[in-house]
Amino acid sequence: MGRLFGTDGVRGVANRELTAELVLALGSAAARRLARGPGSRSVAVVGRDPRASGEMLEAAVIAGLTSEGVDVLRVGVLPTPAVAFLTAAYNADFGVMISASHNPMPDNGIKIFGPGGHKLDDDAEDRIEELLAQGSGERPVGAAIGRVRGARDALDRYLDHLATAASIRLDRLTVVVDCANGAASAAAPRAYTAAGARVIAINAEPDGLNINEDCGSTHMHQLQAAVVAHGADLGLAHDGDADRCLAVDAAGQVVDGDAIMTVLALGMQEGGELAANTLVTTIMSNLGLHLAMREAGIDVRTTGVGDRYVLEELRSGRYSLGGEQSGHIVMPAFGTTGDGVLTGLRLMARMAQTGSALAELTAPMKSVPQVLINVEVSDKASVAQAPAVRSAVAQAEAELGDTGRILLRPSGTEQIVRVMVEASDEETARQVADRVAKSVSAEG
Repeated sequence: MGRLFGTDGVRGVANRELTAELVLALGSAAARRLARGPGSRSVAVVGRDPRASGEMLEAAVIAGLTSEGVDVLRVGVLPTPAVAFLTAAYNADFGVMISASHNPMPDNGIKIFGPGGHKLDDDAEDRIEELLAQGSGERPVGAAIGRVRGARDALDRYLDHLATAASIRLDRLTVVVDCANGAASAAAPRAYTAAGARVIAINAEPDGLNINEDCGSTHMHQLQAAVVAHGADLGLAHDGDADRCLAVDAAGQVVDGDAIMTVLALGMQEGGELAANTLVTTIMSNLGLHLAMREAGIDVRTTGVGDRYVLEELRSGRYSLGGEQSGHIVMPAFGTTGDGVLTGLRLMARMAQTGSALAELTAPMKSVPQVLINVEVSDKASVAQAPAVRSAVAQAEAELGDTGRILLRPSGTEQIVRVMVEASDEETARQVADRVAKSVSAEG
């Protein structure tokens, strides 16, 4: 079996790859790695997104944790960043979030946060996998078995925390928020309303089956239409667990994570908040972001794909802003992980502060044509390394030269190989991407 943990926890089709038995064992292994040890009671915060399988997997992970003597604070349906925040706020030993983020409803996943709500490093995840393979040893009995209690103030605590990020009132802004029928459905409208914005919520009625279904940050068309129809100042789109935020300007144009980072970085630089005058982003960010930052005199630190690598760079360099094109934006002053609702608040605060429309604020970033093709394969690792695929990539690099770039990488959460090409014009980017994607598909 390959490595269980991907770039964002453990994921799979619920009740197929991600079974209740596996999740119970994973909870048990996590408890043995992260609990304080014999003689003391450890506490774990457990939350989930609203997908139906979360009910089953929540019960399984809680069974695994309590079987090892860990007490559980069950916070219910909340965004992933809320679980990270509450892990620290409740002084818990670790936290567990049950979610597959932007993935379709049949999928689910397990994300584990260490003390303080920080994502685990590779070594900690490897140790949990080792303990999982070993199986459980002698378990506690009687009063030593873990107990479960609900945390009724969990959402209110998280909303109070978000209020500290809204540095300016948003009373003159009208925002449409697409909650993806996910974990943001209660939190996001309340947070934006509390900050003073007029809020129009769409896709905010989760039923366990409709999460991410033709909505949210991976399907922006509903939000684009709603912003124009309501004459709103902007739209904000979250994913299933609300750790992402993408935007739409008043004209209905999509504003991606690169453009959002441009707005926030320039604002933080102006306010003296941009530590070391540096932005952290991944290799997937558009060349246009790099050019905009260069023009502003802002340094850019580049990491591998995945918000965990952005987080590691932020922590090691003590930087204050980082993120991904996909809308994971991290501001360590306010949270330990990407927080879509927080990002929305900060973006609107910049609009309110400057009195500028979102399109004006994003104008410094001019995207270089970029084409991304996701190719479904049976074995993403072997396909990505296939000689024919590597040859196609090398040929594309030679063709593009200094006028563009190509990036080929396996997805961290799905059996997909991503082909991304940037070029001076979209037609060239499309042709090169199509050619490389065909070589990937032929090996898949």
